[in-house]
Amino acid sequence: MFLLQMLLTMLLFGAAILGLMLQAHRTSERDARVRSLDVAQTFAHSPGLAPALSSPDPTAILQPQATEIRRMTGVDYVSVLNTDGIRYTAPIPSQIGTRAMGDLKPALAGRAVTQQYQGLLHPAVRALVPVVDSHGAVVGIVSAGITVESVAATVDRQLPLLLGSAVAGLALATGGTAVLARRLRRQTRGLDPAEMTRMYEHHDAVLHAVREGVLIVSGEGRLLLANDEARRLLDLPADAEQQHVRDLGLDPGTAALLADGRMATDEVHLAGDRLLAINQRPTDSKGGPPGAVATVRDTTELRALAGRAELARERLRLLYEAGVRVGTTLDVARTARELAEVAVPRFADIVTVDLLEPVLHGEEPEPDAADALRRTAAKTASGGHSLYPVDTAASSAVLPWTVGSPAGGAVLLPELHTAPGWQQTDTENTATTPAARCRSLIAAPLLARGILLGRVDFWRTQDSEPFEEDDLAFAQELVARAAVCIDNARRYTREHSAAVTLQRSLLPRQLPEQNAVQVAYRYLPATATVGGAWFDVIALPGARVALVVGDVVGHGLHAAATMGRLRTAVHSLTAMDLPPDEVLYHLDELVALIGQEESSPPETSSMAGASCLYAIYDPACGRCAVARAGHPAPLVALPDGAVDRPTVPGSLPLGLGGAPFETTEFQLPAGSQLVLCTNGLLTEGGRDADQGFDLLCSVLDRPGRTPEQTCANVLAAMLPAGPGDDVALLVAGIRQLAASQVAEWTVPGDPAAIAGVRAQCTRQLAGWGLQDLELAAELILSELVTNAIRYGAEPITVRLLHDRFLTCEVSDASSTSPHLRRAATTDEGGRGLFIVAQLAERWGTRYPPQGKIIWAELAPLAIQAPEPDGGGASRST
Repeated sequence: MFLLQMLLTMLLFGAAILGLMLQAHRTSERDARVRSLDVAQTFAHSPGLAPALSSPDPTAILQPQATEIRRMTGVDYVSVLNTDGIRYTAPIPSQIGTRAMGDLKPALAGRAVTQQYQGLLHPAVRALVPVVDSHGAVVGIVSAGITVESVAATVDRQLPLLLGSAVAGLALATGGTAVLARRLRRQTRGLDPAEMTRMYEHHDAVLHAVREGVLIVSGEGRLLLANDEARRLLDLPADAEQQHVRDLGLDPGTAALLADGRMATDEVHLAGDRLLAINQRPTDSKGGPPGAVATVRDTTELRALAGRAELARERLRLLYEAGVRVGTTLDVARTARELAEVAVPRFADIVTVDLLEPVLHGEEPEPDAADALRRTAAKTASGGHSLYPVDTAASSAVLPWTVGSPAGGAVLLPELHTAPGWQQTDTENTATTPAARCRSLIAAPLLARGILLGRVDFWRTQDSEPFEEDDLAFAQELVARAAVCIDNARRYTREHSAAVTLQRSLLPRQLPEQNAVQVAYRYLPATATVGGAWFDVIALPGARVALVVGDVVGHGLHAAATMGRLRTAVHSLTAMDLPPDEVLYHLDELVALIGQEESSPPETSSMAGASCLYAIYDPACGRCAVARAGHPAPLVALPDGAVDRPTVPGSLPLGLGGAPFETTEFQLPAGSQLVLCTNGLLTEGGRDADQGFDLLCSVLDRPGRTPEQTCANVLAAMLPAGPGDDVALLVAGIRQLAASQVAEWTVPGDPAAIAGVRAQCTRQLAGWGLQDLELAAELILSELVTNAIRYGAEPITVRLLHDRFLTCEVSDASSTSPHLRRAATTDEGGRGLFIVAQLAERWGTRYPPQGKIIWAELAPLAIQAPEPDGGGASRST
């Protein structure tokens, strides 16, 4: 192949040299004419030639010049003739003065001519050019001649150089051919022309058959190649190739991308009504020529499918978000607002939620309550209001479906202006509210368990696309999920209201009248659900008072019912006048029994327990006896502002059993305040119990406040918002009986001492101004002291207390309990306690650590008792 290329190259060079030589000989005569004419014209037009012809001796002037011109130009002769043809100059001096041969008439006529003639040895060519003076008259003729052979000799002298150049060119061409052949062989990987042709045809077929446009752009931004698909997608003109891409009428962004040649991956550009994905890579990244190769793919349909898929994904995300955000609380109105907030603006521009009145109160709506709709939530993308304001009655006749029918389905009105019936029944509102600017509506009923709860309206304004059928299905799914949450909130509201009602009915409605303490209290149910916290104030005989605070573990109706049972049990145990530790012991047994009842059958859940603090305060001595079971200890706010934490041993909550309860006694000064609370007050806001105690102490260290003021200050500092757990707070302002209100003396164990007891009683009652109770008091003391002497043990003590009641107490060292019985007609005794029961308002027995105390209270006094130490009359809040 290489030898064939060399042979062809040599033949071409030889033919070219031969043709050049033939051409040189053919052009020798023409070159002779041109050269002789140029020399003759140059000399004829030279300045000074015409004046020299008019001089006396023209030859002397012109012969040297002619000789010099002939030598310089290489012509055979240069002669100057006068108008008669006589030579003034000649190459041979002997010819000067002779007449020139040939036709001189054209030159004498003022025309320059060339003539061919036969020289002595070779053909020659001469040129005759007239010489004119300043007046335009011909005054002479210049004749220049040269033989044709002289011109051909010049070509012959250049022939070696020409041949040498040809040989050098042949060598360079041969070397270049060899280099080119080697490079082509390396680039084509040794493929022969047939294989190259087949490959080109294959690539060309693929290039034009592929369903993806291919463009090749030069480094200057000119289009070098575009296949058929690229021409179709970009609508390129037929002569697009070799034009600059900015001149092809493409989209500015597309043209800029192709002209810049930068790398791009799936960039989307608009071409007419098509969306094209363009990928571009530079061609000079690996040493190639400057430029870029771009592929173009039509993604219009793919984008449409992707748009629908993205819309479906967005709807799924919105449904998921609705499942997370709607129903976060068990509040009906809050759930309705959450539904509106989720749907705006991602699904609708305006959303309104209308619920039936019974639903808002936790009740199950009746079919005939369809018109009792109330706007519960409204949300607009612009932040304004829509139709009826929230918390106002909403019309149920705005929609083309019967709201009261549980079978009613969602309604789609894609274009409201084509369905004017929706506003005929509410013309006033629809014309003056943002709904007048709406173009599309979806109205969906809120249905749960087949019960209609209300409706949801989704609106789109004129600035948004109208709703479609797919939107209707999505709205139904969204509303169905929200309806379940609203129904759950409704049912919870009903149970919560019932539990709160039950709990409040079980708490004390009115505190008993007593002078031992001045009481203020607060009870706050939990925001989310009711619990089992309770408190109580119970008047005891002997002017004493029992203070109780407890909390049942758990929430709801069960906790409230259990709290009621425990409170009733406390009242029953208090009537037995038991010490605090024994009261807690009996309560512990009761809670354990309740737990056993609740755990049968085994698969049901049981109550975990309850906490309780039980305190008895005696104003006669200022002592307070306290026992607690799993409950926070009491605090004492002293009159000087200090806060004391009495040490009251703790034990396990009630119902767990196993640990004994212990009663602790401590002195309470008059004017101090005993503060009892549940754990919900201390741990509100995530505080631990110690932090709660510290905060409570910091609130209590301000002297001079009433119990009512203390309650208000404590709640303001510790419960700035609604409590997460129910809270009970009890503040008791401590009072003490004055020494003049108590009379006490010791009775010897002799029946004769009974007369002295009567006498002392009479004197004491006279001092208190209670003469109308002397007879009853004397009889009661006589019977009680007689029983103590006869059946008891010394020491025997009599005590009279003058408070709201006149209390007569007789104590002895025996723990034998007296019993009331009905004596027979023939019995000599057994009538003493019967007489006491008939005269006293109430009577009973209590057991201190040593012996017993039998007490009796006479009817309330008509005259106000003396004011005890520590403040005014008792008041409950």
